[in-house]
Amino acid sequence: MAAHLSYGRVNLNILREAARKELREFLDKCAGSKAIVWDEYLTGPFGLIAQYSLLKEHEVEKMFTLKSGRLPAADVKNIIFFVRPRLELMDIIAENVFSEDKMHSPRDFHILFVPRRSMLCEQRLKEQGVLASFINIDEYILDLIPYDGDLLSMEYESAFRECYLENDQTSLYHTAKGLMTLQALYGTIPQIYGKGDCARHVANMMLRMKREFAGSQNQILPVFDTLLLLDRNVDLLTPLATQLTYEGLIDEIYGITNGYVKLPPEKFAQKKQGEASKDLPTEPKKLQLNSAEELYAEIRDKNFNAVGAALSKKAKIISAAFEERHNAKTVGEIKQFVAQLPHMQAARSSLANHTSIAELIKEITTSEAFFDNLTVEQEFMTGVETDKVNTYIEDSIAQKDPLIKILRLVCMQSVCNNGLKQKVFDYYRREILQTYGYEHILTLNNLEKAGLLKLQSSSRNNYPTIRKTLKLWMEDANEQNPNDISYVYSGYAPLSIRLTQVLARPGWRSIEEVLKMLPGPHFEERQQLPAGLHKKRQQGENRTTLVFFLGGVSYAEIAALRFLSQMEDSGMEYIIATTKLLNGTTWIKSLMDRPEAQTS
Repeated sequence: MAAHLSYGRVNLNILREAARKELREFLDKCAGSKAIVWDEYLTGPFGLIAQYSLLKEHEVEKMFTLKSGRLPAADVKNIIFFVRPRLELMDIIAENVFSEDKMHSPRDFHILFVPRRSMLCEQRLKEQGVLASFINIDEYILDLIPYDGDLLSMEYESAFRECYLENDQTSLYHTAKGLMTLQALYGTIPQIYGKGDCARHVANMMLRMKREFAGSQNQILPVFDTLLLLDRNVDLLTPLATQLTYEGLIDEIYGITNGYVKLPPEKFAQKKQGEASKDLPTEPKKLQLNSAEELYAEIRDKNFNAVGAALSKKAKIISAAFEERHNAKTVGEIKQFVAQLPHMQAARSSLANHTSIAELIKEITTSEAFFDNLTVEQEFMTGVETDKVNTYIEDSIAQKDPLIKILRLVCMQSVCNNGLKQKVFDYYRREILQTYGYEHILTLNNLEKAGLLKLQSSSRNNYPTIRKTLKLWMEDANEQNPNDISYVYSGYAPLSIRLTQVLARPGWRSIEEVLKMLPGPHFEERQQLPAGLHKKRQQGENRTTLVFFLGGVSYAEIAALRFLSQMEDSGMEYIIATTKLLNGTTWIKSLMDRPEAQTS
C-alpha cells in the first residue's frame, strides 16, 4: 500500500509501521466493537498512516465526525474520541457523553489525544462532569508523518504563528520529540547544523533528551549523516513568491491537503460520442498525488513551462506501446501484451488526468493577471523600486482584488527592502484598512510582529548583498533542462535551499558575513556515536542530510532540494521534514485574525 515510501535512500515505511503498531495496540486495549469519533482535522493525517481496512481488522465498525449534540446511533460497546487537545473540543465531547448517558446505553468511552495529553483538557472534562465516564485516556504521538519517499511533515498548522506571534514553543518540543523518535528508528545523527532561534531551541532540547536517555545507547547504524535545522524566518521571502513548478502551481491554485487535491469536475467528465453533456458531475474530482504514480513523480518538480513537452513525449510512448498489439503474433507475445495491459491502462488514465490538470493551470498562467502579478514579484526580488509605493499594488487595492494577494505582495516588498519607509508603510496600511475593513488591523499587526511587514529601522538594506553573495537571482534560468535550483521560481533561487547547498559545499564558513545578516544564531553540534557504529563510506556513496524546516516549507523548495539530490556531482541526498507543507496563501491565512472566526 505504501510502497512509494520505501523507494528512496531512507525507507520511511519503517516510521509508518511504527505508528501503525502503536495505533493497533491502543485499539486492542478497548476490547469489543468500536466506533471512532474523529476530530475532523485529524482524518487527513491519519489517512496517511492507516486506511479503514486496518481499523476494521480491530473491530472498528463505525466512524463519525465530532460535532455537538447527540452521537449517531451505533450498536457498539466502545466509543473512542480521537481529538487534538483543544478546550472547545472538550465541550463538544461532554455534550456527546451526556446525550449518551440520557439514553442509558451501556457504553465504554475512551479518549485518545493527538499528539499529547493535556491537563487543561482533562480539567475541562472534569468541570463538565464527564471525566469519570472515560475508561482509557491516552495519547497518540503522531509527530512526523511520511508523505512521500523523501518527505515528512508534522502538519502542525499553527507552528509558525505559535513561535513568532505567541512565543509558544510547544511545536518545537514536538519537533525535538519527533526527531528523537526518528533517531530511535534510524540511528543517532552524528552532525547537527542549524540557523535561527527556533533551530537552536530544538537542538538544545534534542541534546538534553539524549542526555536524559544516556543509559540506553542506540545500537543502530546511522542512516543520516547530517541534520540541518532551518527557521522559516531566516527566509521569509521564498513562500511569498508564486511557485512555478507543476506541483507548486497545483498547490497555489487548488491547494494540496494531505496528499490529495480537489479539482473542478467538468474537465474530467467522460463524454461519450453523441451524448449531451447535461449530466456533468458536480462533485470535485479528488486525486491523490505522490510518487507512487510514475508520471507524477516524473513531472511534479519540473518548471510548468517544461510540463507540456514531457506530457506529449509520454503520450507518444504510451500510444506506441498500445500499437504493439498489432505486432503480437504468437500466443506468447499476446500473453505478454495482455500482462502489460493493466500497467499501460493505468499510465493512459494518469496521462489523461495530468493533461487535464495542466490545461486548467495553463488557463491561469497564460492570463494577463498572472503575468502582471509575477512581473511585480520578480521586480521586487531583483530590487527594482522596492522603496516606493508600487502602482500595481495600488491598482489592485482599488479594484478590491483578494486581500491575501495584496498582503503577499506588500510583505514581499517589505522583505526585499528590509522594511518599508514610514510614508510607504502608512499609505499601504491606510489603503488596506479603508478598502477591506478596519478589522484587519489585527492581521497587519500580526504580520508586523512576525517580521513580514515592517518599518525600515536602519537605512541599510542587506537584501541586495545577500542576493549577490548567494546568487539568489539568476538571469535566463533554464526551465527546460535546469542546471540550477533557480528554475523552480524561473530565476529566483530559494534562499533556504541556497544555504543548504552551500553547507554541503564549500561549507558555511565561506558565507559567515551573510549568515550574520540573517536572523538568529548559526551553530554546529556533534553527537557521539557508540563505538563501532561509525559509517565506513563506500567510494562514490552519497551522504544523506535531513533538512528540517521549522515553520513550514513550500513544494517549490522541496523540488529544489530534490534537484540537488539528483545532481551528479552533489554527493548528497536530501530527505525533507517540516512542521507544515505551505504556500504563501495558507501561510498568510495562518497569521490572519478574523473577528468572525473568533466568535464561531
